[in-house]
Amino acid sequence: MKMKMLLLCSLMVVITAIVISCKSTNAKTGETTAISKDSLIKKGAYLVTIMGCDDCHSPKKMGPKGPEMISELRLSGYPADRPVAKVDTSVIKKGWSLLGTDFTSAAGAWGISFAANITSDETGIGNWEEANFKKAITEGKWKGLDNGRMLLPPMPWNNFRNISEEDLKAIFAFLKSTKPVKNIVPAAKQLATL
Repeated sequence: MKMKMLLLCSLMVVITAIVISCKSTNAKTGETTAISKDSLIKKGAYLVTIMGCDDCHSPKKMGPKGPEMISELRLSGYPADRPVAKVDTSVIKKGWSLLGTDFTSAAGAWGISFAANITSDETGIGNWEEANFKKAITEGKWKGLDNGRMLLPPMPWNNFRNISEEDLKAIFAFLKSTKPVKNIVPAAKQLATL
């Protein structure tokens, strides 16, 4: 009987030690650890994909299932060599907004806006610092500049006001790792008096 009690107590001590050890191991892994650059870029690629950045920032061509991204122009914004379509302001007067055929341009009461080049090229965000990117994404400032105009619709910057620092860093790291695409997107345009 004493032997069984001794074995039972010993077993309880071992189980308690294992539980305490696991808890302290979990506490240690819960600390902030540096994420590798490769992991950060992979996370950024994932976020850019699920957040729908390609929907507006990537030129498309019509395919058998509808608009398909032109992979070599991914995230390069409205193509500079594409003529700007004439906007039917009568539709906008009725309270509608219009999207270009590949969603890289939009027209509404604000005028005509064009999706920015967000590739790593200098005509995109290649020269940007992370602080510029943060200001653009979380405060809606054009090119991330304090004295810049506000970003225009349909850019949903208000949705990103509370993005985590980690997610912001990941997205920026991914965008800075993209293939640079030289493309100077046209400036926003005002519509003739509605």
